Amino acid sequence: MNSLKGFQKRFLRGVAHSLKPLLFVGQKGFTQSLVDAMDNALDHHELVKVKFVEFKEKEKKLALVGQIEKTVPCEMVGLVGHIATFFRQQADPEKRRINLPQKTDG
Repeated sequence: MNSLKGFQKRFLRGVAHSLKPLLFVGQKGFTQSLVDAMDNALDHHELVKVKFVEFKEKEKKLALVGQIEKTVPCEMVGLVGHIATFFRQQADPEKRRINLPQKTDG
């Protein structure tokens, strides 16, 4: 997966604004069930919000985000308060729900 550019992340944050969190990370933190649920949600939705219920410190949230990005191929596009937004483009062009903007020179 190519790394997202700033304007693409900004676009995705705008799309995600009206979305509700699909996954919640509680006291167990990073688990295999979280990985499986995240993978399924990204396959279906492409853009997923995750709410951190138990982790209030920013360092802990960022550590969990890093683990999620490494284990589940995806990229964080935003972290506001206790909610992180992740994106992974659908591999099948027919099933894509989100068309990322592309900058053209000109």
